[in-house]
Amino acid sequence: MTSLLDQFGFLVPDWKDLVEILVVGAVIYRILLVLAGTRAIQMLLGLVLLVGVYFLSRVLQLGLIRYVLENLFQFGAIAALVVFQPELRAALAHLGQNRILRLFNRLEETQVVEEIAEAVEELARSKVGAIIALEREVGLAEYAQSGTPLEARVSSSLLTTIFTPYSPLHDGAVVIRGDQIIAAGAILPLTQFPVADKSIGTRHRAALGLSEETDALVIVVSEETSTVSVATRGQLERGLDHEQLLALLFAGTRSIGAVAR
Repeated sequence: MTSLLDQFGFLVPDWKDLVEILVVGAVIYRILLVLAGTRAIQMLLGLVLLVGVYFLSRVLQLGLIRYVLENLFQFGAIAALVVFQPELRAALAHLGQNRILRLFNRLEETQVVEEIAEAVEELARSKVGAIIALEREVGLAEYAQSGTPLEARVSSSLLTTIFTPYSPLHDGAVVIRGDQIIAAGAILPLTQFPVADKSIGTRHRAALGLSEETDALVIVVSEETSTVSVATRGQLERGLDHEQLLALLFAGTRSIGAVAR
């Protein structure tokens, strides 16, 4: 009995092992949260399938399949770094966030959300197209750099002015960080997924694209139909009224504490 315990004693974890398991589990969970709803999760499932086929080929002694997969895995790590680059960057940004150090004034949050909702309602009523990206945990500085930098407090009047037709900054996205508009006229990435609804335009595709690569909450106003949509985590909710938009904005900002840097 003693010898049996000695042989399999490594299977009984001590407190250090438990800590390591918890840390690794938390990291994997955070990464999966970032990948959820993006094209990377489909690639990850495909990779898991290939690994399963590889181990099956070893068990069944399928030499050719094992040889091909071993060579594929040898260079696959480099390819994965290129393919998963946006998702890896988002995951690292998530891990680097310290929620304890983030402070947010609830009164300011309410004012910012109401200013944005008021501007969206006015733009929709006037049939003026717009796209507004709200930064959350994952920074949007990379996308803001493609537009004109601004350092202005969020206000409904400023947002409606920016999107006024034929104004210098109306063609592009506004990027908001905390209570500040940090850029206007920004170019956002278009979604790489096929879109079933062929009626949606470039603004909606750009909103989906940004929400697939980051955790941003992106508001779109359609100039053709005056409908208001919100994209987040690769999903698009369309036809929102004022109260629904307010609810989504409050939920989206309070869930992470609206970063104000």
